[in-house]
Formats: sequence, structure tokens, C-alpha cells
Amino acid sequence: MSMKLSDIKNTDMKKDQSKELEGDVTVDIRDILKEEGITVKMLIDTALELYVPHPGIETREKAEEVFLRELDLALSDPNLCLLIYAGILLEKEGRRGHLPNISRKSYEGDLTFIIADEVIGMSISRYISGDKGTFEFVRFDKQKPGILSKLGPFMDDVIGGLIGGVSANMYTRSMADLGANKEDKSDKNNKSSDNSGVIAG
Repeated sequence: MSMKLSDIKNTDMKKDQSKELEGDVTVDIRDILKEEGITVKMLIDTALELYVPHPGIETREKAEEVFLRELDLALSDPNLCLLIYAGILLEKEGRRGHLPNISRKSYEGDLTFIIADEVIGMSISRYISGDKGTFEFVRFDKQKPGILSKLGPFMDDVIGGLIGGVSANMYTRSMADLGANKEDKSDKNNKSSDNSGVIAG
């Protein structure tokens, strides 16, 4: 007899838990990244090295503004911050030679058969922006612009995933904002034309 996933009884062990974060947040992922030598400015500069003018972000200044907004939105999600932090911890342990089942030499060589770093980078980019994020991650991972060329085996993929996901959202959001602005203008034009035949009396 075969069983489907829908046949499995769901027991929600966490139903009574709070849906909101509790307590004070004392550490911000931006501060941890800064301790690792990675600033927000570096993220922006690296992202914009592969910037392509696009409707809604026709200039570098507009692109920088939208990228920063999307970065702040992404980093407001604690799940994403924990994924990034996991990569930071793996990098630290790799430098110390404390990663399980892998030598320090293998870690330093960034061997091609070690794919955990790419999996984390892809997970981060996909979490932020779905398949578009993954596409952007691959673009950044292959070209390694800016800070990506200077980071270790885990962090180049972690930061590549972050930049790729946010960059994908930058392009998508700029198009959506442009479309929304056009609709607003069209609505205003329609309202003014509707009132054009009314004579105030």
C-alpha cells in the first residue's frame, strides 16, 4: 500500500509559540559582516560592477538607491541573517582547520568537489528572489567582481548569494515601480479628461 504526503497526519508542535520575535535584538548582521571586513558600501559597489541599465533604474544613482532599499528589506528577515551567519561561522572554522571531514588544505584550495559553499550561496539567493536570484548568483559567482574575488571559499558564495538575490529584486522592483507610476499617471489623466466637459456653474 502506497502512502502520499497528504496522508501523513500533521502535528503542529509549535502552535502555541509566539509568531513574533521576542526579547531585544542585540546583534545586527551588518555589524558582524563589518567585523569580517565587509561593509554595505562594498556590497553596493560589487553589485553595481555588473549593473546593466534597466527601465526604472536607468542611472547608477537610481540603481544604488533601489539596491540599498532591497538590501535593507532582505536583511530585515532573521532567517536570511541566520543563513549568512552560518556561512560566516563555516569560514571561521575553515580558517582554523576545524571543519568536519575536510582538511585545512582542502578548505584553502576551495576544491571543486566541495559544493557546500555553492549550495549555501544558491540557498541565500533563492530565498531572497527565487529562480531570478539563483540566475544572478551564478552571474556574480562566475565573474567574481569587487569584494567577491577577495573573500574565502564560503564567504564569496554567501556574499555572492546575498548580492545576487538583492540584485535580482532590484531589477524586478524597478520594473514594478515603473509600471505602478505609469498606472498612476494614466489614472490621473483619465480623471482630468473625465472632468474636462464639466462646466462649473
